[in-house]
This record gives sequence, structure tokens and C-alpha cells, in this order.
Amino acid sequence: MSKMAEKYKNRGRRYFLKGLLGAGAYALAGAGRPAAAAEDSAASGWGDGFDAASNDMPQIASDIPVLSRESLSYSELALARYGDIVAAGGWPQVPAGQGTLRLGAVDPAVRPLRRRLFISGDLEREAGMSEAFDSYVDAAVRRFQARHGLPADGAVSGIVYRAMNVAAEQRLNQLRVNVDRLRRLTAMTAKEKRFVMMNIPAAQIEAVQDNKVAQRYTAIVGKIDRQTPILDSRIYEIILNPFWTAPTSIIRKDIIPLMQKSPNYLTENNIHLFDARGQEVSPQSVNWHSDDAVRLMFRQDPGKINAMSSTKINFHNKYAVYMHDTPSQGMFNNLMRFDSSGCVRVQNIRDLNLWLLAGLADWDRSRMDDVIRSRKNTPIELKNPVPLHFVYISAWSTGDNAVQFRDDIYHMDGAAELAFGEPGGG
Repeated sequence: MSKMAEKYKNRGRRYFLKGLLGAGAYALAGAGRPAAAAEDSAASGWGDGFDAASNDMPQIASDIPVLSRESLSYSELALARYGDIVAAGGWPQVPAGQGTLRLGAVDPAVRPLRRRLFISGDLEREAGMSEAFDSYVDAAVRRFQARHGLPADGAVSGIVYRAMNVAAEQRLNQLRVNVDRLRRLTAMTAKEKRFVMMNIPAAQIEAVQDNKVAQRYTAIVGKIDRQTPILDSRIYEIILNPFWTAPTSIIRKDIIPLMQKSPNYLTENNIHLFDARGQEVSPQSVNWHSDDAVRLMFRQDPGKINAMSSTKINFHNKYAVYMHDTPSQGMFNNLMRFDSSGCVRVQNIRDLNLWLLAGLADWDRSRMDDVIRSRKNTPIELKNPVPLHFVYISAWSTGDNAVQFRDDIYHMDGAAELAFGEPGGG
């Protein structure tokens, strides 16, 4: 166990045990809010403590890598704590038929919501058990949302209800499965001073150096029927202004149907066809209602509309996948970012490029931007290939009492209740 994890071990257990005792007391007594916020919300609107939620709760953000001994230690502590939660009876279901609950609401459903958040460590003990959705509850909901990779807007509806109503036992099992994964992976990365980790369920990338996260990037990963593979490799090349060669799966599933509907699609998107001898083939000469097109190479010119936009990051693998830029930057704002054909799209990829190219004196942001503007295909070989890990970690912790959970998008954690998103959706 790391020194940092040891430091918080007793604090975390005390926090949890105090929570169970406090929750039981509130349940038995039907207690309202504490003295600082004891006004009856139903009668007077808001109590004196309405805006008194403190900032003392453990923080979610951390520079601790998911693949680290510290994260493993914290996740093991979380596993023990969730075992205690399950042994104590878990948490209540939050009634989802009340519509959206948000700051300002007074509703009977807020009581089980408070208890749910209290048991999971998101709501402070001082918040009490009233029916008012006050600033205490708002802060707790935002913290819960942040821990589950959801927009932290404080509103309880739809997917937030579904995430809250996953039983404590299911979350315990999810943690158990993922702690086993972390044990295997951290044993492998422990000796790597510099590596890139792409976490599929979180759709997030970490650039790790000296056991700290140097940079994080939002990603878009594969749909459930075109999954991004789990793999270990090394990044050996960055290509600025890459040509894009369409894989057979995309030719079959996407391009052929598009050409059947819009015969000018290839021309409008600067995609050229080549036969086995390297001779260019006219799209008009192809029977798009047959398999003739599958035998051709589809290559898109560099440029703004190129499927990889400014960058392709290469690493050896048997799946023919890579990381790349995209012209569709708005997709990074989607809640469910499972929309690719297996490759990984990276937001702010130029920052990742520079991190990977550190130590190559000839490359800085100005030169990179100049090359990208030139539209000239430019491969750059890394002198020291950087280890890369595509992993599937849907539950972990990188801080005291801050346990992260993500949708089990590829159904690898063993329970249907853990996969509640819309694969490939917006």
C-alpha cells in the first residue's frame, strides 16, 4: 500500500462508519437538517443553511494515473469500503418517476436521494434528511455525476437515476473485477517512466510521466459492434497530414451504401480508388451493387475533411487500429463517445503530438502548425517509442473516498445492470 493510501485509510473508514451511524440515526428519528439548516423547507422555502454546503468533501480530480500502484491501493480501499456498504444493507433506490429533481425542488423523493448520496460518501453528514433539494444535495449530485463520468449539472434525471439505482452489490462486484485488472496492469506499467494509457469505458487518454498524469485527453472509441481492442504496444510514428486508407469493414458497411445513394460521395470527399497494380480507378466504372469495390483501395487525400484530419499516430498491432485526429470536433462533447469503427479519435491531439515528440529539438508547436497548414504528408519517427496500453477499466479510485465508475459499454463486467448507455449514440 502506498504512503498516500495509508494516510487516508483510517480517515476513509472513519468517514464511512460515521456515515452508516449517521444515516441510521436520521432514519430512526426522521431527523431534519442540522441546526445551521433546520428550517422546515416545505413550510418556509429554504433554511438559513441553504447555501452552506462546504468544500470539505474529498476531491474528484487527481494527477494519479489510473495505471499506478497508488490507484491500485485506493481501489483496494474502495473495494473494502463497498464491501462494508453491502454488508450494512446497501443504499435505497431513488424513485425515478418524479421527473427531474434539481436545486429548488421540495419532493419526498429527495429523502431517499439524500440517503443514497450519504451512504456512497457524496453527501455530508451535516446535510440532514429533509425533502429539500438544497445546496448540500446539489453539490453532492454534482460530485456523484463527476465520479460517474456524467455532466456535472446537478440535475437528477434519466441516466443519473439509472446510475444511482445500480445496487451496491453490483458496484462491489464491478470494483472486484476491475481491481483484478488493475493488479495485472500496474505490475506491467510499474517500470515504465513514460507511457500512454487509453481507457475504453471512460473514453479518456492519459499521458503519464514519472508516475503523474502529464496530460489527459477526451477520446472517441469503438461502437459496441466495432469495438476498440484491448492491447499493449508502442507508439513509433506520428504522421502529420496523413492519407487515409479505408478498411474493408468501413468500405462494406459505410462507403458502399453511401455510393449507392450519392454517386459523387467519393469525389466530394477527395477519396481515390486504386486497383491491385496501383492504377487509379474511376468510381463510375465500379458496380456499387456488387463486391467489386471491396477489392479496391480507397485512399483519401490529406486535408481538413480527411477522416484523420491533421494527425495519425501509429503503433504495431494485429487489429489495424490507430489513434488520430478528426474533422468532427463536436463529437467530443457527446456524453456517449462510442462512435468509431475501432480506432481512437483524440481531442487536442496536437498537444499529445508534442508530448510524444519531447526530446526532438526540431519539433515545436509553431513548426507543427506550419506543416499541418502545408497539407504535405509528413511522417515523423519517434527515436524512443512510447509504451501504449488500451485498457478496459470501468471502476477505480485515485483518491480518498472518490470512487470512479463508468458504463460497462462492452459488457465485460458480468452484469447487464452496469451497461445502461446507448452504444454509438450521441
